[in-house]
Amino acid sequence: MASVRTKESKSTPSVRSVARPVIGINMDVIAERGVTPHLRLNLGYLDAIWAAGGMPLLIPPLRKDSLSELDSLLERLSGVLLTGGADMDPRRNGQSLTAAVHPMPERREEVDRYLLAWIFQRKLPVLGIGVGMQQLNVFAGGTLFLHLPHDNPRAMPHYDHTGAPHRHMVLIEPNTRLQDIYGTPELRVNSMHHQAVHQLGRRMRVAARSPDGVVEAIESTDPNWFCVGVQWHPEDETASALDMQIFECFVQAAARSGSALSVAA
Repeated sequence: MASVRTKESKSTPSVRSVARPVIGINMDVIAERGVTPHLRLNLGYLDAIWAAGGMPLLIPPLRKDSLSELDSLLERLSGVLLTGGADMDPRRNGQSLTAAVHPMPERREEVDRYLLAWIFQRKLPVLGIGVGMQQLNVFAGGTLFLHLPHDNPRAMPHYDHTGAPHRHMVLIEPNTRLQDIYGTPELRVNSMHHQAVHQLGRRMRVAARSPDGVVEAIESTDPNWFCVGVQWHPEDETASALDMQIFECFVQAAARSGSALSVAA
């Protein structure tokens, strides 16, 4: 039987692999009357994590009785990005629900609380944005102003009633992680919130304030834990060019902490 000579294949060029830390991102649940319930996420969050060198992984908001099934997914994460959204239900924290408060759907709040417990227990690198920052503070035992115009009438406007982009300055506290990230004592940010941190949570400190004294950023006092929350939206198209630095520093901290996925570059 004649032997068959196989044609040697040409050597393929080597593919450079880049290890990207896996960053979990929670999603907003939309459950409005007359609208089919669905999920929503600003693509700016994904794009910012990817541009900073991370691999975004969406965390599904499972039903309350299935949340433990998330554990195998959460174990793959090197960090978590807590996104913006509607308000937390103040009744869960001993405060009254008023007409000015617009609670997020219970399904999102349940999965976010499960996620926060996971983050705090493991000191997983975390970046909280908008209500994500407020969630970090409340989970740490802090409280919120539920509606700035009512609870803190001396506060300047922090959002535009018409929905138009609104911006103001923030003053970054010296000797904070946030100062290391931005490298500047002042920053002009977008602003679209009506709630704000009132009493700080345990082992949290103020990282930035607006000129009226309203807390605009917080961070953990633990120097070994990247736990930062900002009230503005660095992922939004109205953000400053400097805002990319907070995603880069977050992803770098996540890369030092845990698992990564290799992707072709």
